Amino acid sequence: MNTAGKLSAYGAALVLVAAGAWAIGTALGPVAGEAGVHGMEEAAHGDDHSGTVAEIQPAGLASSRGGYTLTPTSTTLATGTTTEFAFRITGPDGTPVTAFDVEHDKRMHLIVVRRDTAGFRHVHPAMAADGTWTVPLDVAEAGSYRAFADFKPTGGEATTLGVDLAAAGDFQPRTYTPSRESVVDGYRVRLDGDLTPGRSSKVTVTVTKDGHDVTDLQPYLGAFGHLVALREGDLAYLHVHPDGTTRPGPDVTFYAEVPSAGTYRLFLDFQHEGKVHTAEFTVPTGHGHG
Repeated sequence: MNTAGKLSAYGAALVLVAAGAWAIGTALGPVAGEAGVHGMEEAAHGDDHSGTVAEIQPAGLASSRGGYTLTPTSTTLATGTTTEFAFRITGPDGTPVTAFDVEHDKRMHLIVVRRDTAGFRHVHPAMAADGTWTVPLDVAEAGSYRAFADFKPTGGEATTLGVDLAAAGDFQPRTYTPSRESVVDGYRVRLDGDLTPGRSSKVTVTVTKDGHDVTDLQPYLGAFGHLVALREGDLAYLHVHPDGTTRPGPDVTFYAEVPSAGTYRLFLDFQHEGKVHTAEFTVPTGHGHG
């Protein structure tokens, strides 16, 4: 088979794999009894829940939940170029939702990451009058990607839905060893604290540059930092925000409640000198520094 034929066959196979993963994710995600897909985040901030199993199920495993469905117009991405990714959120009556509350300065947060957790993106689509959200996406490498739509429909619960996307090409998987320090764009970011399954866990990030504490972090989306945790394997999703501390660094504290034992990939977005940076960590539960 020539090269073009191999790539074509690979692309078709990848789409089938992505479709299968989507089906599995949909089957895993509960529909009823939801206390908002941010249930773990709400518990970490002291909200009162009854503690039922349905309330603590992780977010992002399903494309449909609580009557809302994430429907992309296409599940194909192209490497080396920009793809205009478009999707809708349909409500319990099956029609596109057009009313969303502003959460952290935006009505829609879209997280896109490859299933091996490479290529993390946090972007903010724009919505047309008919409820279609669009955002340009560029992915550098082939593979199966997961897109998480994080939103709060007006009058409804905060919700996170997920869907798989496919980028054809030569897939080169990545693996990650445990790491609590990230160097990005000249910044060194350290993460302290353990993740304890089923309990609210305090974790603190410390930002330095050129050996000096960064004490003038700038608000980004209404906070000095945003932390996304993804469980390795199924990519169960948790989006956590700071504990309310207004000090702009060098330390920013979060409280997160992970659903199970395992290894989590953590992504911290922070802004300094007008630019947003993303630090990455790989943290197994029950290990690390307090």
